[in-house]
Amino acid sequence: MQQVTLKILSNTPLTKDIYRMWLSAEGEESFAAIQQTVAGQFMNIAVSGCYLRRPISICDIDDNKICIVYKVIGKGTAAISKMQRGESLDVLLPLGNGFDLTTAGSRPMLVGGGVGVPPLLMLAKQLRLQGKEVDTVLGFNTKEDIILADEFRQAGCNVFITTVDGTEGQRGFVTDALKGIIQHTTYFYACGPIPMLRALNSTMTIPSQLSVEERMGCGFGLCMGCTCKTTAGAKQVCTDGPVFKTDEIIL
Repeated sequence: MQQVTLKILSNTPLTKDIYRMWLSAEGEESFAAIQQTVAGQFMNIAVSGCYLRRPISICDIDDNKICIVYKVIGKGTAAISKMQRGESLDVLLPLGNGFDLTTAGSRPMLVGGGVGVPPLLMLAKQLRLQGKEVDTVLGFNTKEDIILADEFRQAGCNVFITTVDGTEGQRGFVTDALKGIIQHTTYFYACGPIPMLRALNSTMTIPSQLSVEERMGCGFGLCMGCTCKTTAGAKQVCTDGPVFKTDEIIL
């Protein structure tokens, strides 16, 4: 983890309340921090007027540039959404433990729900570079909420969309889409809200890793605010996670 400065290259809306921000390195330290980042990790952003930093998962990396996709849900993220090109951000980067790609097998499946989708894009690209065939199931409430589906397709993934109201793709939840495609899956990775992860964990028998969403205070294990239950006792999502194996996390 390093405290570095990143400069905003762009900050654009993808939906009515979800934004994509690209940032570039400012100096050797920030470039090194970006290069050390792995899929599944996050950054912690200082926001003027807010006591606590805002944790945002990493979506993608391109050389000296790093991308985050975030949802406006409160004062901090609302302030971030108003930031302009050329402004600088004070961030802690990289934080948390990311995904382990060594267990993927030949045909991994990625399952994302809502703002749990962005952390899977970098993972998908890395798996495709390794020659894996990647199935991706992305779940949203409605057609207007869909994000990054084209980016997964451009990465060479097989993309399956579900919406709760049926306005795009298959009607229902991500678990409904798995039934017809899971027979070839060697491993799966998932990120999304706890109810989604709990449903996956109760229906899937294939080994997997889950990225857990949790409120964080400090982001590096001091405040104990993001404690979760595991088979080895209490652990912190920010330092021991956010990625856990399914046989470890208790949802």
